[in-house]
Amino acid sequence: MTDDTSTPANLWTPRPVEETIDVYRDWAGAYDSDLETFDYRTPDRLTAALARHVAAETTVLDFGCGTGISGAALLRAGFAHLHGTDVVAEMVEIARDKNLYDDLWVGAPGAALPRNYDAIVAVGVVSLGAAPPETLSLLIRHLTPGGILAMSFNDPTIENGTYDAVLDAHVAAGDVALLSREHGPHLAAKDMGSDVIVLRRG
Repeated sequence: MTDDTSTPANLWTPRPVEETIDVYRDWAGAYDSDLETFDYRTPDRLTAALARHVAAETTVLDFGCGTGISGAALLRAGFAHLHGTDVVAEMVEIARDKNLYDDLWVGAPGAALPRNYDAIVAVGVVSLGAAPPETLSLLIRHLTPGGILAMSFNDPTIENGTYDAVLDAHVAAGDVALLSREHGPHLAAKDMGSDVIVLRRG
């Protein structure tokens, strides 16, 4: 992996949620340009995986939408009915200016969602240094029966193991079925990969 001096210090490390919000609040203004520089591939990879299981007319929740990079990828993939939420108000305001979402709001960490969805994406969200592992349980609870969750685990998250432990427990319990899991480029300029994971709720 190449040098990480262009990203916030210790980005991929466990921290209290309040500190995580501060990190992303401070990064909001440079986030889009930084990720373009880092050659951020996961949003397009994940939406392509989602499109194999979800009809284009489905309303998709972009959970942890940030500045709307993932929303733009969903639109490119043909999904036109998007909702978005993030816990960082500064990032939500940038996303709002892009007019990507039919509904967009600032959420609270760990809070229940206002409704259940047939499709949810979490692009780089349920991962080390971002949302904690138990966020996966929250998203599964807010899927309709048969609903699809597409998410990604980057390399540091996979190496950490705690996120996979929660995922494995839900699969073993029959809460979700694993439809696909594929490794590929995440931040290509930093030689970092990610697994794109697609789950169906039982």
